[in-house]
Amino acid sequence: MPGKLVVCPTPIGNLEDITLRVRRALYEADVIACEDTRRTGLLLERLEIQALRLMSYHEGNEAERARELAQRIERGDNVALVSDAGTPAISDPGFRLIRACIDRDLDIEVLPGPSSIITALVVSGLPTHRFRFQGFLPRRTGELERVLQSSETLIAFESPRRLPESLRALAQLAPDRPAAVCRELTKLHEEIARGTLGELSRRFRDEARGEIVVVIGPAAERGTADIGFATDALRGLIRAGARPRAAASVVSALTGVPANDLYKGITGREPRR
Repeated sequence: MPGKLVVCPTPIGNLEDITLRVRRALYEADVIACEDTRRTGLLLERLEIQALRLMSYHEGNEAERARELAQRIERGDNVALVSDAGTPAISDPGFRLIRACIDRDLDIEVLPGPSSIITALVVSGLPTHRFRFQGFLPRRTGELERVLQSSETLIAFESPRRLPESLRALAQLAPDRPAAVCRELTKLHEEIARGTLGELSRRFRDEARGEIVVVIGPAAERGTADIGFATDALRGLIRAGARPRAAASVVSALTGVPANDLYKGITGREPRR
């Protein structure tokens, strides 16, 4: 009988975020495919799991290893796939192995777990009902301008060295756009900085430290006011005692932002008909 591939998210900082299911999958796996065997070995040591079944699986050998691991699964092995942090295949190796298993009609089990993308989106306080993961921010001004035209909340990684330059470029294009810089998520020195791109550019003038996720509010649609401003206005009315659905209609009439988008952005659900 063939085995299966188990995709195992690992903590992005705080080791207490490992799930019981991931821990069991790592313990039971015949092979653990990982980016850095030393880093995963330290994690397994903390989990009191012997690190005798590690196989390197990184960007440099992904194509070859994907075939090899898929063949092992066909022969009956259970393979656990991990990245250095977070969920494999999201800006980390894993896609080719998943495709190889799909092409061979092999079982794949993806376990839920830590993700800096979703963590940053939620803590940013920006609209969550529609969002887009960019990967890393583009370097060219024209490409950056096109990214900022998105009507969805934008999530992107950025390196500590590049952060000041990227924020300056963003602030020149959309200084009043609401955004958040999320640094060292779930770690001891976690920092969440919220404000406009202009404010954040002034705050991060020098190189930052650690892992960084930038979240940028969506562009205004159909020439209307910025949805971040409209959302803040709606929150203010609700805090003052207004009913969410009625308040969304009022803010929509004043700003042009669709009432359904506002309502869903605040409550996380569609308005009742």
